[in-house]
Amino acid sequence: QVQLVESGGGLVQAGGSLRLSCAASGRTISNYAMGWFRQAPGKEREFVAAINWRGDTTRYVDSVKGRFSISKDNAKNVALQMNSLKPEDTAVYYCAADLYGTGSFDRSRYNFWGQGTQVTVSS
Repeated sequence: QVQLVESGGGLVQAGGSLRLSCAASGRTISNYAMGWFRQAPGKEREFVAAINWRGDTTRYVDSVKGRFSISKDNAKNVALQMNSLKPEDTAVYYCAADLYGTGSFDRSRYNFWGQGTQVTVSS
């Protein structure tokens, strides 16, 4: 079992930055692909970014390319650096783990999920 806890969310003005962190307990995440997903009110949970289990391949949804960056320290933490934030980035952000995963955009591949952290971007 992997327990995941997100932190770093908050309220920021458009154009600002936030850094989300996801801390793992129970076991290391060195063998897990890690993904970030988000869910805005009334919308489906959507893929944001992922990194494969080796930590050498990343994937992003088109809307965040060039603004967001995912990183994994291969032990206990994964981060999502979010720059140039826009109001449409407002959502609850979740991290998720997929054992020996490739960093998929498919949320069904992920077995373990955190509780989420709220990100609100004001215009």
